[in-house]
Amino acid sequence: MDTWMWIVVIAAIVIIAVIVMALVSRTRRRTRLKGRFGPEYERTVEAANSRRQAEVDLRAREEHHALLHLHPLPPAARDRYQARWAEMQSNFVDRPQVAVADADSMITHVMRDLGYPVDDFESNAALISVDHANVVVKYRQGHDIYTKTVEGTATTEDLRQAVLAYRDLFDELMRESAEATPHS
Repeated sequence: MDTWMWIVVIAAIVIIAVIVMALVSRTRRRTRLKGRFGPEYERTVEAANSRRQAEVDLRAREEHHALLHLHPLPPAARDRYQARWAEMQSNFVDRPQVAVADADSMITHVMRDLGYPVDDFESNAALISVDHANVVVKYRQGHDIYTKTVEGTATTEDLRQAVLAYRDLFDELMRESAEATPHS
């Protein structure tokens, strides 16, 4: 075989190898994102123009999250929040709309105290999704009902579901904060 044929064969092998490596790399990235973001991965894909754009968005969330200076709540702050949460839940029967508003506000305050830049709901949800992919769905559900509450269209069952949804995120943030706090 001539030298130029060997060059063509080697070039073809190199091109095929590069394509295979790119496909394997993309598959690994996709698998990692699906594992990290869980149901939020599919929600983001559905909301985006393409799977590629959704994955770019999810990686951007990770990069933004990595720049945050998150820290656990001190035990006294956790105790204060847990007491406020218990009080809010006990007041639900008499004032369910107020309880939902308080739950929404308390989640925002907890996030701020943990170091999240609580700019707006979508930003909050995006950042929470990086570490709490399984409960961000509940956070979105709670906030959607909160919006219905503000509009005056939420039923009592909706309000109950909102408090339960917020509680899932609240409990996870409290648990994670307790686990991250060094024990004396």
